[in-house]
Amino acid sequence: MIQITFDTWLFIRLSYLCMSIYTIMKITVIQQNIIWKDVDANIRHLEQLVAEAERADLYLFPEMCSTGFCMEPQGIAEENEGATVQLMKRLAVKYNAAMAVPVMVCEDDRYYNRMFFITPDGVRGHYDKCNLFEYSGEDKVFVPGKERPVWEWRGVRLRPAICYDLRFPVFMHNTGDYDVLLIAANFPDSRLVAWDTLTRARAIENMCYVAASNRVGADEYGTYKGHSMIIGPYGEILAKCTSNSECSITVELDDEMLVKMRKAHALL
Repeated sequence: MIQITFDTWLFIRLSYLCMSIYTIMKITVIQQNIIWKDVDANIRHLEQLVAEAERADLYLFPEMCSTGFCMEPQGIAEENEGATVQLMKRLAVKYNAAMAVPVMVCEDDRYYNRMFFITPDGVRGHYDKCNLFEYSGEDKVFVPGKERPVWEWRGVRLRPAICYDLRFPVFMHNTGDYDVLLIAANFPDSRLVAWDTLTRARAIENMCYVAASNRVGADEYGTYKGHSMIIGPYGEILAKCTSNSECSITVELDDEMLVKMRKAHALL
């Protein structure tokens, strides 16, 4: 029979309690060159990008990662259980991780710019983009979302957002209900300064981590340099993808620091 001292027992017990209070999560952001309106080719490529990336608890992909930001969804929009979701279900099981994957979806003859949240157990929820980009005509094609979900994964609370949502600080306001803001986008070169500024601003004002995935490459609307980032709650850039090339970045989030920061500032 193994015997331990009281001090050893106390150390083990306190260590367990600390682990249960403060959660460490690894997030990987994928920066992808999306092949225009080619679901099959993008699916094959996404599987390769995830295989080459560092292992993590959560993977985030750019907006409409299986088609590109296309305003002609007829014939290419997927069903809720379409090919991209099926792939992500398999990858979630294979890597024991969650996938935050934005897809163009057709449901009841209506189109949605939708981010799915997929874990090894299947689809846990979805978010439909609420603030549609009028300049591109997105509001004429897609139905805006009405819900602002928060997903919990391994002790961390996640708030999804898609591209143009980033420009609405009141919409993104954190009342203490989320720890990480997940932003998927197709932000072009012409608005890259806004992307760099607003992602950091959302982290600072909401005292949260921001994981932001932007695409690279080109489509009918312009070119994209990426600048995908993971940002800390003080606005510090923890990791950033190189410009004009596909890559992935991974950061281990420090939830203990986030709790202490919020308590010290007493804002949330």
